[in-house]
Amino acid sequence: MPLEVGIIGAPNAGKTTLFNALTHAGGEITAYATVADKPNVGMAPLGDERLDRVAAVVGSRKATPAAIRVVDVPGRGRELLGGLRKVDAIVAVLGAFQPDFDADAELETIELDLLVADREHVERRLERVRKEAKSGAAEPRREAEELERLLALLNEGRRLADHPGELPEALEPLTTKPLIAVVNGGPDGVDLKLEAELAELPDTEAAVFREGPSALEDVVRRLFEVLDLITFFTAGDNETRAWTLRRGQTALEAAAAVHSDIARGFIRCEVIRWDDLVEAGSHAEAARQGKMRLEGKSYPVQDGEVLNIRFNV
Repeated sequence: MPLEVGIIGAPNAGKTTLFNALTHAGGEITAYATVADKPNVGMAPLGDERLDRVAAVVGSRKATPAAIRVVDVPGRGRELLGGLRKVDAIVAVLGAFQPDFDADAELETIELDLLVADREHVERRLERVRKEAKSGAAEPRREAEELERLLALLNEGRRLADHPGELPEALEPLTTKPLIAVVNGGPDGVDLKLEAELAELPDTEAAVFREGPSALEDVVRRLFEVLDLITFFTAGDNETRAWTLRRGQTALEAAAAVHSDIARGFIRCEVIRWDDLVEAGSHAEAARQGKMRLEGKSYPVQDGEVLNIRFNV
């Protein structure tokens, strides 16, 4: 499954504009949202200049960038935020359109929304688990005791990320997720409307209208940092493709990211750095120069490596 990011913020802050800039999905921008409104969902490609260089060397017919799944929540409130419990990170869009705009205060309000949503979520689960505990089963009783401690923490205004122990697996809290703030507008913010318009142009044309790199690249960079992500590549005649992993994940987990059958039949992994492959000019020449090596399932994949996973199902 691809990594997933949720976008939240006040009405008209620019959430859907950011969503469209990232995904090119053309989500409808509305002034007011209701519980009945469905979230916008799309895939955001992650640009990486290394991808095309690797694809050119191996002669791939196409190059496919890594991507993240983006969910644009249409408003605020527990009913809406509950749909973000499975995302890996949250982006909070802060609209700097008012003269009295205070980024810290707006972000604090959003953090409070997440905390309240978690508190109501814990309260509902605690009510359900208490009923199960009446049967005398030990596991529901232990979970009920843990949920009571978590509810006390939330009632103190603290996040579940502040809890020192392990959280119940089924809880899926919001206040443990990395939170990135993006200011839309203002002297120090990002012009998301402009970024959404430029995202529809070819890169060479868009660069003419920019004084520097795309602000969206900075958003993606920050996501990579908070999620501690790396990129690896698979390269062949038909396709060269980029993939994301958490830093420290293994060759077996990389295989699973490509396809579950590849992970199931994993034999070994041929590994080469992307720049070594480009310099050598081919896999065969890189192997002849001793720049390719074999690794097993537990090998921690490094950023920028090209993997050729041997498997048998």
